[in-house]
Amino acid sequence: MQRRQFTPTLAALFLARASCLALFGEATTAFALSESDAATGVRAALSRGADSAVSLLGRPGGFLDNPQVRIPLPGALESAASLLRAIGQGHRVDDLVNSMNRAAEQAVPAAKPLLVNAVKAMSVEDAVRIVRGGDTSVTDFFAAKTRAPLGEKFLPIVTTETQKVSLAAKYDAIASKGSAFGLVRPEDASVEQYVTRKALDGLYFMIGQEERKIRADPVATGSAILKAVFGGH
Repeated sequence: MQRRQFTPTLAALFLARASCLALFGEATTAFALSESDAATGVRAALSRGADSAVSLLGRPGGFLDNPQVRIPLPGALESAASLLRAIGQGHRVDDLVNSMNRAAEQAVPAAKPLLVNAVKAMSVEDAVRIVRGGDTSVTDFFAAKTRAPLGEKFLPIVTTETQKVSLAAKYDAIASKGSAFGLVRPEDASVEQYVTRKALDGLYFMIGQEERKIRADPVATGSAILKAVFGGH
């Protein structure tokens, strides 16, 4: 009698099925959902979160008009801005903040191809971790797979936008002094680096918001597969 070999692929499929059991708590539901279906559902959640975040942020006002992701002046410079407003220089502060947020809004659409590629390249093991993970496992997946390459992609776009309004020189003149006195973190002493970092923070934050909506009410998405994967409790 020939024994079946327990290959890595079979092990991965077994793990995926076991994760469904742990997630749903009902054998009938878990075994009715194949590993392929589970992976499809996770990919749908990833795609939905990415599309929503990019469309919300990559437009005029996407950052500037959303207090949850609006990019402020860094560190103690935000406090110094209050003093500038008090002496009638508030418009300069506003111009600086507006320009930083506009630069982030211009950069975000460039994220979509990389986010899409991350979804396509997702493994069964990735899907298992996401299904079994907490409320931010989708966000964590994207951040781990895309933050470094997106930073490289955002930086030149942000640089182009800040140069249009001579923002870099104005910001750097202030931030470099703040950095010397420990008021601004060294990595934030360059406006391009600061805006790039905050743009990525905002992007992953918005993906996380969409993920929480899906997990809280997968039925509302109108997707049967999302309901099956995330709504089987």
